[in-house]
Amino acid sequence: MTEEEDRKPRSDEARYDPEITSEFAVPAGIAVPEAGVEPETTSEFVVPEGLATPQPVTGEPEGSAFSMPSTYSALDAPPAFTPASGFPAVNLVKDAPWQDRMRTMLRMPVTERPAPEPVQKAEEGGPAVPRVLDLTLRIGELLLAGGEGAEDVEAAMFAVCRSYGLDRCEPNVTFTLLAISYQPSLVEDPVTASRTVRRRGTDYTRLAAVFRLVDDLTDPETHVSLEEAYRRLAEIRRNRHPYPGWALTGASGLLAGAASVLVGGDYLVFVAAAIGAMLGDRLAWLCAGRGLPEFYQFMIAAMPPAAIGVAFALAHIDVAASAVVTGGLFALLPGRALVAGVQDGLTGFYITASARLLEVMYFFVGIVIGVLTVLYFGVKLGGRLNPDTALTTSDRPLLQITASMVLSLTFAVLLQQERSTVLAVTLNGGVAWCVYGAMHYAGGISPVASTAAAAGLVGLFGQLLSRYRFASALPYTTAAIGPLLPGSATYFGLLSMAQNEVDKGLVSLAKAASLAMAIAIGVNLGSEISRLGLRVGSAGKRRAAKRTRGF
Repeated sequence: MTEEEDRKPRSDEARYDPEITSEFAVPAGIAVPEAGVEPETTSEFVVPEGLATPQPVTGEPEGSAFSMPSTYSALDAPPAFTPASGFPAVNLVKDAPWQDRMRTMLRMPVTERPAPEPVQKAEEGGPAVPRVLDLTLRIGELLLAGGEGAEDVEAAMFAVCRSYGLDRCEPNVTFTLLAISYQPSLVEDPVTASRTVRRRGTDYTRLAAVFRLVDDLTDPETHVSLEEAYRRLAEIRRNRHPYPGWALTGASGLLAGAASVLVGGDYLVFVAAAIGAMLGDRLAWLCAGRGLPEFYQFMIAAMPPAAIGVAFALAHIDVAASAVVTGGLFALLPGRALVAGVQDGLTGFYITASARLLEVMYFFVGIVIGVLTVLYFGVKLGGRLNPDTALTTSDRPLLQITASMVLSLTFAVLLQQERSTVLAVTLNGGVAWCVYGAMHYAGGISPVASTAAAAGLVGLFGQLLSRYRFASALPYTTAAIGPLLPGSATYFGLLSMAQNEVDKGLVSLAKAASLAMAIAIGVNLGSEISRLGLRVGSAGKRRAAKRTRGF
């Protein structure tokens, strides 16, 4: 076959000849589909024949989920309810503490909050929203890790955002999670960021520094850029504790010794309680270095004071062995976490309050196991520990007032407070014990009511001092409640349970729990009473907690 003949199209007979076709050729007798009528291979998602192809919608562009519907018309909207007197304008006093102003705005609905003032710290083109939210979360993390209440943490986060022009923001605080959401307008998508608090430590010096930073950020006359705020925050995070480790160990020993004198111990008991508390503190530090959880740290730290008290009972030494154990318990009872947990519950942060109170319960159970183990073996060895013997505390008022002030001072050192606040909290603790002694021992009032009144006075003075210095109230209240902690009731309850007197033990432990709740509620009540007289400038009457029945 020539080349010219090869170029010619083959006839139908040639195409159906099996000798010259492949296995995939169309068999004879089957019509060959014409080209261009319908493709042999089609997609499963092709539109079937007879159905119209949907046309793209071009009348309404794709927008945000917060965009107005196309069928909405402001002219056809139902009339909104407006009071006859109108909505009152909200004007906040500029010279009031920032935490009170921010708390007042947080307790308002978003639509009733006053418009933000001219922002001086915003860069050209508007504030850098992601960086502002990151700075806000880092500041909130330091406050929450330092033991600050959830409402004050939210107020600080709101103040930082508002100082940089982000007024439509909503902070949210739980026990270990911080979140904040910012929505530029009703038709724009919100920006949300979160941060997890993984490590918590007590350092009230760092807490005070963070409060000063927030105070400078909220001051309209002070220009603090984002870079400057980040630099100061980094310095706060890197700062060293004001007291070294040996000072903290010595403070724990003095605290236990002062507590033992407070409940009727003499000089020998003072020394024994101090040695036991320092041994427990060193053992707890050793366990922390090994990575053991705090539950076991509290359990091991509670054993040395109890062991020394049992040793005195086994040696038949004529000393108040119960005062030795009680003094050691004073140095371990988690009063700070208890007050913070109850405060969060009273202000409406129930998740955070539940988590903090659960933490307090775990610490308390650890202390109970440590002391109860030692007491059990002491009773089995023949130690004479009488749970019915009450500790005498009313016959040495001057010595006990001095011991209460020493206890508050050493508690302030353990909390890493600034040296400028130690004197104020020491005097506050002395006044609290004077009120408690006058009401309970001289007036014959029940210990729960006396404790609540003394704690309320502590909270009142603490809030007034913090507002005077534009600082946190924790450094002025936490250490001052040290003399009121229920150490003796806890010890006698554990001793009764070690001697198989479960009913008496439960009654004594219930009394200790009642005293602890009285302390926490009293501190919070005193704080709220002090805020009643503050002129913040809210519209009409002062707002209650943010979660109310509508009043």
